Amino acid sequence: MYGENACPNAQDPPDLPALGALMVDTGRGGRVGEFRGVAGPYWSLRPVGGGAEWEAEPHRVRPALLMEQLRARTARLNARSRGEVL
Repeated sequence: MYGENACPNAQDPPDLPALGALMVDTGRGGRVGEFRGVAGPYWSLRPVGGGAEWEAEPHRVRPALLMEQLRARTARLNARSRGEVL
């Protein structure tokens, strides 16, 4: 019988994005970060413009919409214009 041994809750792992692609971590409230690579079963993301990386579960990460990309980049530029250390 077709699919007899298949796990009903199994998900295919998502395709790896390009390095530097902006992604949204839905597991952390929609935090936007740059894709930095794979660390074991997790994906490494870092804030736009630098900062400490964090690990995200691949099934909780999606590509950032254009509006989300613009918002993240604008927030970084605004912080830089205020003299904040990035």
